[in-house]
Amino acid sequence: MKIIILLLAATLSANAQQPWQFAVAGDSRNCGDVVMPAIANAVQNTHAQFYWHLGDFRKIYDFDEDMLAAIAVTNAPLPAEKQTHLSISDYEKQAWPDFIANQAGRFQLPIYLGIGNHETYAPKTKGEWVAQFGDWLTLPNIVRQRLADNPSDRLLKPYYHWIQNGVDFLNLDNGGQDYAFDSDQMKWISDRLKYVKEHPEITTVVVGSHAALPHSLSCDHSMNQTPQGERSGMIVYKQLLDLTKAGKKVYLFASHSHYKLENIFDTDYWRNNGGVLPGWIIGTAGAIRYRLPDTAAGMPVSRAQTDVYGYYLVNVAADGSLTVDFREVKRTDIPTDVEKTFGAGFVDKCFAGNKDDRMAKSANCVANVPCAMP
Repeated sequence: MKIIILLLAATLSANAQQPWQFAVAGDSRNCGDVVMPAIANAVQNTHAQFYWHLGDFRKIYDFDEDMLAAIAVTNAPLPAEKQTHLSISDYEKQAWPDFIANQAGRFQLPIYLGIGNHETYAPKTKGEWVAQFGDWLTLPNIVRQRLADNPSDRLLKPYYHWIQNGVDFLNLDNGGQDYAFDSDQMKWISDRLKYVKEHPEITTVVVGSHAALPHSLSCDHSMNQTPQGERSGMIVYKQLLDLTKAGKKVYLFASHSHYKLENIFDTDYWRNNGGVLPGWIIGTAGAIRYRLPDTAAGMPVSRAQTDVYGYYLVNVAADGSLTVDFREVKRTDIPTDVEKTFGAGFVDKCFAGNKDDRMAKSANCVANVPCAMP
């Protein structure tokens, strides 16, 4: 009997230590209805256990080009008097259901949703976002975890967490127009990190947010954009640094900037103010593609790349350490039904165009000085 118990314990231990994978990217406005189905197909062909979207589903302040393209395809064979047009009010009503139908709905595995700044452009609000995406905020493991943390907490919020295989995933909310963590969320984050520090079975914390924490290589397009964003983000970054001193592994993912950028906190500021945490920007799920910041000048493509679409396939090792692999989505990966819906010409345009040629200037806020704070 003792031998059987020991063998069972060994088997369970071995299973618990098996490496596993998840996928992550953000920013799927503009051409997301074209790109995201290809990401979904690609992720489905890996061993990823879930996909994590870091926000900015639709443009909101203006029409998404893919939605206009779909209407143009529908109108093409019709006489002028029977053609339909997308009004502003219709767009505002349809934008999030469109994301659900053409992007989130394409995944055949769990998908976790984060909130971006475009989700709070007028007339949209955080409250409306919570209501629209409540099905994703009430996944059974999220609800169980929220009530395990606090049995009285029955309020849905745009920030949440779940623990999986010894990894605590924190989906944070800095998607408001101030790019900040409010006081309630700050207390929640502090409580979460204190819990992690006290529980040896949690080896790793993975933070996902729309905007990167302050003083990254993408500093001009991050929580540094406002004083309150910078202030709250720096507090959280330093709390995460303290967590590593307790032997925990910490990793950070963000989007907001529409390119791929690795080791984003390897800056003068953090080298001189506590230490560099491993972090990545992955805003490559269909949004208009930005120029790389001046801080990325001379970096190899393996570390900094734009004018691409794709996602990170993240490998979680037995000890909770993470490695990332960028998986590019190419023109040839677009599903046939997507091309039929939006038109081959528009799909071509998403890959040949969909670019913002303005150069980001981040060097002024990654030195050993504050940026947005007075």
